[in-house]
Amino acid sequence: MMDWTDRHDRFFLRLISSRAVLYTEMVTTGAVLHGNREQLLGYDAAEHPLVLQLGGSDPVALAQSAKIAEDYGYGAVNLNVGCPSDRVQSGRFGACLMREPELVAECVAAMAAAVSIPVTVKCRIGVDEQDPAEALPAMARAVSAAGVRTLIVHARKAWLEGLSPKENREVPPLEYARVHALKQAMPQLEIIVNGGFANVAAALPHLDALDGVMFGRAAYQSPYMLAEVDPLLGHAGPVLSRHEVIESFIPYVERQMASGASFYSMARHILGLYQAMPGARAWRRLLSEKGPRIGHDVAAGRALLEEGLTLVPRYPEEAAAA
Repeated sequence: MMDWTDRHDRFFLRLISSRAVLYTEMVTTGAVLHGNREQLLGYDAAEHPLVLQLGGSDPVALAQSAKIAEDYGYGAVNLNVGCPSDRVQSGRFGACLMREPELVAECVAAMAAAVSIPVTVKCRIGVDEQDPAEALPAMARAVSAAGVRTLIVHARKAWLEGLSPKENREVPPLEYARVHALKQAMPQLEIIVNGGFANVAAALPHLDALDGVMFGRAAYQSPYMLAEVDPLLGHAGPVLSRHEVIESFIPYVERQMASGASFYSMARHILGLYQAMPGARAWRRLLSEKGPRIGHDVAAGRALLEEGLTLVPRYPEEAAAA
């Protein structure tokens, strides 16, 4: 979710669900060690529970980065062994590491030795010519032996040769059965499945056999789906309506703009809030056309969000059912 799940998006999502575990976009070790750490790693305390996702393949750099993450207050750190983008491959991290489970094990062992917070791994079921029946268990055994207790599996292969990153999210077939088989073979591991879930209902059957489900782009494109999560996790607190989410988001937008953030750096994340609801198109059009022109004008940003709320029913579910 590089360039998507930044701190503004995560704060917005936290208003919808107080219990879902949120992950940062993947940050490379080079960026953590040599870049603007506050810009890369800073977050609002309301975002917890929050996991930092790292990209890298050097055990020393990963250990140092994990320690920095712990010092920043992250609840866990995750090593990405699943991203198939070109820049990830050229840096020797992400999905190409599926071919090197021993190196991944060395990396997570070094990370675990440097921190007291959990170290987890996110992977694919294999890459290119690999047989998932061998590649996925090999990765699971290697990281488990290195001390990892949680493995998130995107239930598709990644084709690093021949498919674009976008195609790698859609073309390789989903093989959930392999993830279920891994859990049966290694019950000591917490296994979380990812990939292809368009809504919460589609994911629920997997919770009978697995320990969790991760949502990616579906939760970005239709973020209000996360309103279903808290009740499923036994949280009896109130769930904000879409209007209430925006009303709670406005003060955050004003604070961030006053600190130098542009309006659209935040507004771009809320375009899908009314997905499939009455007024959704008008909401998206208003924000996408006028939002980029707001810049850093705090009053104009508030006014535009308030104007947007007049274009959609306060309780869109009732309007859709009418």
